Amino acid sequence: MLKKDLGLLLLILIVGTTVAILNPRFISPINLSNTANLIGLFGLFAIGQGFVIITGGIDLSVGSIFALLGVIFIDMIGLWGVPWPLAFLITIVAGVALGGIHAFLVTKMKIQPFVVTLCGLLIYRGLARWYTGDGTAGFEFGQTFPGLEWMTMGRTYGVPHSFVAFIIVAIIMGVVLHRSVFGRYLFAVGKNEEAARYSGINSRKVIAAAYVISGLLAGISTVYFAMYTRSISPASHGNFYELYAIAAAVLGGCSLRGGEGSVLGIVLGAVLLQVLQNLVNLLGIESSLNFAVMGGVILIGVIADQQLVRYRNMKANEKKRALGSAGAVSPAAQEEK
Repeated sequence: MLKKDLGLLLLILIVGTTVAILNPRFISPINLSNTANLIGLFGLFAIGQGFVIITGGIDLSVGSIFALLGVIFIDMIGLWGVPWPLAFLITIVAGVALGGIHAFLVTKMKIQPFVVTLCGLLIYRGLARWYTGDGTAGFEFGQTFPGLEWMTMGRTYGVPHSFVAFIIVAIIMGVVLHRSVFGRYLFAVGKNEEAARYSGINSRKVIAAAYVISGLLAGISTVYFAMYTRSISPASHGNFYELYAIAAAVLGGCSLRGGEGSVLGIVLGAVLLQVLQNLVNLLGIESSLNFAVMGGVILIGVIADQQLVRYRNMKANEKKRALGSAGAVSPAAQEEK
């Protein structure tokens, strides 16, 4: 996995150097700061998506969660006068609750994750549009929340606080995934759920925890996006954001078959994705091609993953044949014995 991460880091450096040569504005402080802000915003929930993908599942509802919880969060602090720390906490709890619903449907009801989260995508966005009367939720003119704005959109020495939050979450989730028993169970379940269950792992709880983590990080991301946009149109807010998360996770080495991935890889995947988006903008390429870039990135990631699996299988078979031939005893040697 470390080789994958190093290869991805090298690719980021190559792409970044190429863009900087083609357009020096890429390395300007303001552009780097804005790119770091977007990396933080999109990377937060990409980590949650990565946990789900490692189990062999997928979460397609993330963008719609941003729309539904976002309009409610804005109304809580903008119209209802709820203190923002409490509103923040309620939004996180709501994200966890939605993740718990997904977990229940996947683990207890045995419904495919694709179907569960696709239905969530439709239901949550529909509820958000109904709640706002298909209008837009936003803050009134002149409304400010200094503490919340500093925490979400503030910058220290040019470093966006959203990026800082992303790095903190990445470190915590990295410890959870790579340095805990739960992390080992997560990989085991993703590799082979039945074998993991026979070895004594409660696979249902492990899978459920992955969806809850995804919901938790989606709840946190909801607040950051709400403060970033300051107004939310449920018909479009968060559209296709789940694709960003899936692309970042796949780029970072998370196999869609499950059982593979790393938090460092997801971080690098999120960085590369935003660098590519920045490339599209700086080189004057039509912004409508952003989705084509994402689709191409996902396709390349899947193809690379398949080729890597074939290469590993080929090497494993060669090793087995070599061991078999080394262990075989010739007829002449048997006669001597």
